[in-house]
Order: sequence, then structure tokens, then C-alpha cells
Amino acid sequence: MNRLSTPADATPFTTPWGVFDLTRYPEDPRERLRAWDAADEYLLRHLAGEADSAAGSATDLTGRTVAVLGDRWGALTTALAAHAPIQIGDSHLGRRATLANLARAGAAPDEARLLTTRDTPPERIDVLLVRVPKSLALLEDQLHRLAPALHPGAVVVGTGMVTEIHTSTLRLFERILGPTRTSLAVRKARLIFCTPDPALDPGPNPWPHTYALPGDIGPASGRTVVNHAGTFCAERLDIGTRFFLGHLPTAAPGARVVDLGCGNGVVGTATALASPGAELVFVDESHQAVASAEATFRANLGPDAPAEFRTADALAEGTVAPGSVDLVLNNPPFHSHQATTDATSWRMFTGARRALRPGGELWVVGNRHLGYHVKLRRLFGNCQLVAGNPKFVVLKAVKR
Repeated sequence: MNRLSTPADATPFTTPWGVFDLTRYPEDPRERLRAWDAADEYLLRHLAGEADSAAGSATDLTGRTVAVLGDRWGALTTALAAHAPIQIGDSHLGRRATLANLARAGAAPDEARLLTTRDTPPERIDVLLVRVPKSLALLEDQLHRLAPALHPGAVVVGTGMVTEIHTSTLRLFERILGPTRTSLAVRKARLIFCTPDPALDPGPNPWPHTYALPGDIGPASGRTVVNHAGTFCAERLDIGTRFFLGHLPTAAPGARVVDLGCGNGVVGTATALASPGAELVFVDESHQAVASAEATFRANLGPDAPAEFRTADALAEGTVAPGSVDLVLNNPPFHSHQATTDATSWRMFTGARRALRPGGELWVVGNRHLGYHVKLRRLFGNCQLVAGNPKFVVLKAVKR
């Protein structure tokens, strides 16, 4: 077992395949959030036959096609790099973290294959490892997509913390793949064992979902929303976005507008409908979200309407040219998996400032208690309250 050098204040990821120095992406020295947890450890120990998981001996991975679904920061993929795993994930940040962790571990570029949830799945999978996602919808969609690649001898093992695995989680495995059972909990983590049944008919994949917007929200009233699995608020318009839609600015013809953290693209689509001639750019770190935004935009403005759709880390360098944007519209998240953090909103705000032209504006909607006005004043030197109610505020900052 090779031990890699780690910072003095970091906890190494100890596995049967080695000890690894893993980080999230982007690294935030203020928070030092771990890139792995007990669920990742439990699964790897089980595969090596070191865990008392009541599932028999070690799993032989030699020469077998190993797929890893939902590997959040690349912990599983990095540990199993010698077996050339295929990682399937929705997160651009997770992909960047995996690449960095593989490089830090000394893995060759071809030792892992990284696919997105929108890519064509592998034709055959011998070992499927599933890190249970927060979104049951995303799990449902991906199990449907991967089921045809499994065969009677395939091994399927899921993992998650006990707070992430529910009866509904197990029912999905059982309904789509085959008989399912769970392990005992170890350090608040649990494993899921599923035996693929090729004769099982799970029915059609129900994703994506569509719904019509309410009739009292301006130019977007009654318009169609398309949500691929895992995208925020798949069944209805969320109240924060609804409040934002009532206070959106109108963009001039030719203005370049970014829907930052676009989700299903409702905000950018509403802006395009209200501002003919504006140039829309939709940006999100989720591949599922960007696909949803494009589908929503096309459903309402037609297949040939000009717009750009980009999967990226907020408005990090290289996403758009500095000083090329007139207006940024943003509803920032404040969770990263189980962690509550302001790191994402801060990256969004700083990226927006870099992207805006002098005189360009950043409009933000957020929960009142988050205090975004403090960050915006610190970064832009100004912040105006556009609208507010007991729960939400819409804020505007201008680049001077």
C-alpha cells in the first residue's frame, strides 16, 4: 500500500487499494470539507472482503467492466483506478475533482473513463457501484438507463449514509433492477445489494417531466417547463423563482444575458420572451440542468432561436470572456450535498463581476436570512434592494 503525502491538517482516505489525498473541487481552504465519507469506505472495504457486510467474500474486479454511478468527488473512481472504472456523474465539479484526484494519485489518463449522465451508457456492465444520490428522481432515471447493460452475473452494490437510504430507495432498485436487500449500518453508512433480473419489466423511463407555468407570472405565463431527472423542482415552479419572475429586468436588443445556475432555464427563458433580441447564455454545473434548460428554451422559443448552453463552474475563467456580459440573473444554491456553505454563491458573484461590462448588472434572488447584500456590497461596492417579501429579496449590484 502506497501512502501519498497529505497536508498536515488533512485526513487521508485509507482504502484496501491505497491511501489517497483527496480534495473537492474547487478547493476551499476555509472549509476543508472532505471529499469522501464512511459510505465510500464501507463500499471499498466490502469489495475487498474486509467488511462484515453479510455478502460473502471479496468481489473479483479483474478483467471486469466496472461502472461507478454518482461518485461525488471521485473517491471510488480514484481508489479503483487500476481496474479502469467508468464513472457516470451529473456534476461538472465532481468531474473536475475526479480528474484532479486521479492525477494526484498518479493514475494514467486512460485508467478511468468519465461519462456524464447525458452520455450513452456502456453496453455491458459487470460490476455496478452506486453512490446513492440525494435525488431519487436522478437515481430512477439512471437505473433505467443502465439496466439494459446488466446481466444475470452482474454485481450491483449501492452505498450511502443511513440518512440517504430510505425504503423508497430500495424500492427503486427492486422495481427497476431486481431483488434488493441491505447491510447492517457501520459508522452510520449502509450498503445495498441488488441481484439483476433480466426478465424484470420496469416499464418506461418516466423522465423527463414537463409542466405548465402558472398564468400570472408575466410573459412566461402558461409556458412549458421541461425537467430532466435531478433538476430542482421537477413538478412545479418553486416560490423563489416565482418571486424573481415578478421582478425581472428587461434586457435591450443585443444585450448579453446569463442565466447563472440556470436549473431548468425558466428565468432565462422568461427573459428571452420578454426581451426579444437579447442573447441568452445558460450556465449550470449540472449536466441534467443544462439539458433541461435547453429543452425548456427550445419548447418555448423554437429549435432555431439563438442561445448558448454551458456546463461550467459558475462563471469561472473560460466560461465567458471577461467584460462581455450586460446582465447576470442568479438564484444561488446554498447547499453542497449535505453541507451548508456560502462558497458557491461567492464563486457565482465573483465570476459574475468578472464577466460583466462596466455598468453591467447582477440580479440575485435569495432567502432574506442569507444576507447576500453584505457579500454584494463587499464585492461590487453597491447593492440595491429591488423587491422583498417576508421570505425572499431581489437584489441588484452594478459593476462600476
